[in-house]
Amino acid sequence: MIDIQNTVDTREVPLKKVGIKDLEYPVTVLDKERGTQATTARIDLFVNLPHDYKGTHMSRFVEIFHKHHENLGMNKFLEMLEEMRVNLDAEKAFGTMTFPFFMLKNAPVTASPGIMKYECTYEGSVEADKKEFFVSVSVPVTTVCPCSKAISERGAHNQRGIVKVKLQNSGMFWIEDVIKAVEDSASCGLYSALKRPDEKWVTERAYDNPRFVEDVVREVYLALKNFKSEKPFSYFSVECTNFESIHNHNAYAFTEYF
Repeated sequence: MIDIQNTVDTREVPLKKVGIKDLEYPVTVLDKERGTQATTARIDLFVNLPHDYKGTHMSRFVEIFHKHHENLGMNKFLEMLEEMRVNLDAEKAFGTMTFPFFMLKNAPVTASPGIMKYECTYEGSVEADKKEFFVSVSVPVTTVCPCSKAISERGAHNQRGIVKVKLQNSGMFWIEDVIKAVEDSASCGLYSALKRPDEKWVTERAYDNPRFVEDVVREVYLALKNFKSEKPFSYFSVECTNFESIHNHNAYAFTEYF
């Protein structure tokens, strides 16, 4: 059968990225406690296309991803992209994979079990002589306003927030350890199941650890800079958005480490 994709294009316009977007697929990723975890991901996969190629072979993206979908640790993700680059005769391959990562998290006093969900993203690119890989993790937290606590005779306003970190590392590290570092940097982490003794503990812990959005970002920055892993992070960014409870806007802070 004729292969139209491999015919010559004469318009002399190279394309930076061609491929597939929003593929939803079951995947297996690494889990610190259980070894592996099954979840569902949304995937974008691309390669570059030289000016003289009419098109790429879209079906090969799915075929190659399917081959790897049951073993997609961080290093395996780059191996999958390299296979895609070679198979599609491209100079560069790109990919992102966003998935919910689930953790069992017991309540702090009663140990009532519950499952927490954290959104994670793998983002990678490979060339013949260069590879880049990033992991992003979004962690929900709670914060108590230091100003409100200082000026109020009774209580202080608090709110939920989302801390998002983006990490670059060529060594091994656990997503669970990153999540703990973020939660420890906020007023308090969140839980799925809380009995009354747990709620008392969470409320008092948050009140005893007030944090501006700026405080959270600085504390996470220091935690990641001193993070114990196989290799230190060569780059990371930290951003926090607080969903304000007494304002009609959100509070935000961001920083990077190079």
